[in-house]
Amino acid sequence: MTEDPRRQEAIKLYDAWTHEGGDRRAFLARMTALAGSAAAAEALIAAIAPSAAAASVVPDDDPRLATAMVDWASAPGRSMRAYVAEPKAGGSRAAVIVIHENRGLNAHIRDVARRVALAGHVAVAPDFLAPMGGTPEDADRAREMIGALDLAATLRDGQSAIARWGATRPVGVTGFCWGGAMVNRLAVAGAPGLKAAVSYYGPAPDPAEAAKVTVPLMLHLPELDTRVATTVRPFAAALAAAGKPHVLHEYPGANHAFNNDTSAERYDAGAAALAWDRTLAFFKRHLG
Repeated sequence: MTEDPRRQEAIKLYDAWTHEGGDRRAFLARMTALAGSAAAAEALIAAIAPSAAAASVVPDDDPRLATAMVDWASAPGRSMRAYVAEPKAGGSRAAVIVIHENRGLNAHIRDVARRVALAGHVAVAPDFLAPMGGTPEDADRAREMIGALDLAATLRDGQSAIARWGATRPVGVTGFCWGGAMVNRLAVAGAPGLKAAVSYYGPAPDPAEAAKVTVPLMLHLPELDTRVATTVRPFAAALAAAGKPHVLHEYPGANHAFNNDTSAERYDAGAAALAWDRTLAFFKRHLG
């Protein structure tokens, strides 16, 4: 359905439902009306939604990497967990915290962490649902759990991950969608060891918060992601007004989640490759 003019409207409906909530039956009814039948609607939703069965870019047993699950206490009585990948041959040894989308720490985000590790960094992908028992297999359930998080406590969980891995090395942070929004919040709040932040299509804080940003910030914004653009562009303007080091990259024709190669309809290979190259260059400049 790539050439179908209804594609963009379907993506817009899907993104609104998965990020703003609402009645599932009403969402399915609108998608059915758009697609022409219930079967066509289900096929379209499957093409837009990330696929848990999609192949990894970097296999989970890649011999160049060492991987492990690591637990730590982010606060008294509060436990966190992260997937950690690092190159066996060494590298910059800086750490990059990789923050997941609103589906939690899934196979795709672990794959992204391995890509970061192959670039020479220690990649740390926290499961921000760990305090609630961890990311479930059901993506819909994971989104519900994300929506129920205490954001103040979750921000402290992110700071604890940065502090843990930043005790002996510089740390960068990147994230996607919900994770991109968390990156923006961490850039405002700061954390010991944090040196750079890269946000992919994450809603931005109030522009009044821009003056508090503590580190160089890169923002990736898809042209067609109007929901996120309404927050990111004013925030970027406020960063400029406050004299904060930042760069805003916009990607013509790209949709929200353009970096997620498990989503057939939203993935944009050209935009993803360009954003990835820019991200790695940004971390090399600021982390070493």
